[in-house]
Amino acid sequence: MDPLPTTASALPERAKFIATAGWFILLLSAGSALLPLYGKTHSSAIIGTLLVLAGFAELVAGRLRHRARRLSMLAGALTILAGILFVSETSTHFLSTLTIIAGWLFARSLVLVLAARIETGSVRTWTGLAALTDLVLALILAVGLSIATLIVSLFGATPPMIASFAWVLAASFIATAMFLLEIAATARAAEDV
Repeated sequence: MDPLPTTASALPERAKFIATAGWFILLLSAGSALLPLYGKTHSSAIIGTLLVLAGFAELVAGRLRHRARRLSMLAGALTILAGILFVSETSTHFLSTLTIIAGWLFARSLVLVLAARIETGSVRTWTGLAALTDLVLALILAVGLSIATLIVSLFGATPPMIASFAWVLAASFIATAMFLLEIAATARAAEDV
């Protein structure tokens, strides 16, 4: 017996679950944005935990999808994997954390591009925007441009790597939350998603 409503006739229930996942990820983005305030203490554990939680929320929301179910669930699974890698990295050096986050963002953007090709209407647009956000963030990390420079100039000195990852996660989480909320709105309008 599946406890999640997955049939087309259960659109209102599916919309509620998907919207809840979207709001939860939005809350996680706020937590990520506040991470520089905590400094280096347990930062990799916090970042990894945020990734795992967001991944599980996206995995549940993806399970409720019809058109892009497998790809949506794959995006959530990639986020969980990145979180587990981030937490389990015993001696997290800059290169390995950069590789984990950039790789996660690249892989996730590819999965979301494929999902956007399956979708229609506003869901396609928001899925594409989430993919574009993740791709741009991955490129910024990959070419070594540091968001930390902006963060430090705006908010004062914080550990640069923590600030970079915190804001990258926050931006990616916001894009994910917005596209999940759009999916929920589409489902509430009695359109299958």
